[in-house]
Amino acid sequence: MYEQFYGLREKPFALLPDAEFLYLSSRHRRALSLLDYGIAARAGFVVITGEVGTGKTTILRRFLRKTDASLTVGLVTNASAAHQGMLDWVSTAFDLAHQGRDHITLYNQFVDFLIAQYSAGKRTVLVVDEAQNLTVQMLEDLRMLSNVNNEKDALLQIVLVGQPELLETLNRQELRQFAQRISVHYHLQPLGAAETVAYIRHRLSVVGGEPALFDDQACAAIHYFSGGVPRLTNLLCDLALTYGFADEANPVSIDTVIDVVMDRNQSGLTAFRPIPDALDRDGIKALISQPMPN
Repeated sequence: MYEQFYGLREKPFALLPDAEFLYLSSRHRRALSLLDYGIAARAGFVVITGEVGTGKTTILRRFLRKTDASLTVGLVTNASAAHQGMLDWVSTAFDLAHQGRDHITLYNQFVDFLIAQYSAGKRTVLVVDEAQNLTVQMLEDLRMLSNVNNEKDALLQIVLVGQPELLETLNRQELRQFAQRISVHYHLQPLGAAETVAYIRHRLSVVGGEPALFDDQACAAIHYFSGGVPRLTNLLCDLALTYGFADEANPVSIDTVIDVVMDRNQSGLTAFRPIPDALDRDGIKALISQPMPN
């Protein structure tokens, strides 16, 4: 809709995770490095956590694109005990038959699979995204699978990626054995103000746009209202470009960003930082110019 007006090859702020757009902030670079390190060091468990929209799945997709033929990777997304047991999900991730098979059969089948992969010189990695949905029993099942080894090497590495609720579950007393086996953990934080500006300009550059399409004040407003969460930054930038196109505004200004947030606040359905009722537009701008709270 606005791409031609702003000289963009495609939409730069889509909400779906896309590794092509990954901006490696210091936080994201560290998370990706620790993930790579955990796999290279043959860590039994690697855990990456972060709030909704901070870029966990995008980092995961970048990691998966970089894996080589020495790894056999199975991916589980949105696992739920309401639909399948953990061994069913694991079997599905590695394309193993599971329909109508009991727990013991599935376990023995997967152990045979791990041994066959190891004999072929391959390491097996199970990746579970949205792991905050796993129950205590499902996590305990994963711990039992991690026990499979040949007295020298673990035959299975497990990567868990999830929201902070995953940490709450892992800190439960009955999972203390599981927690002790987590070799690598990183919690992904939202972007700082300068990183949000760099993030916006990076994504614009990827699609051939002018990096300064959002002026400095507009970027400050985007950081304030999104809290530095990449998904909310994408949403706000996309809407601001739509508003800017309608008004033929180039570059996009702080007033356009404020218009988007005010309209969403009035609709009653918004994830952006709310605007205090008593503030007029000048008051909002003054509020945005203040340092963000820690």
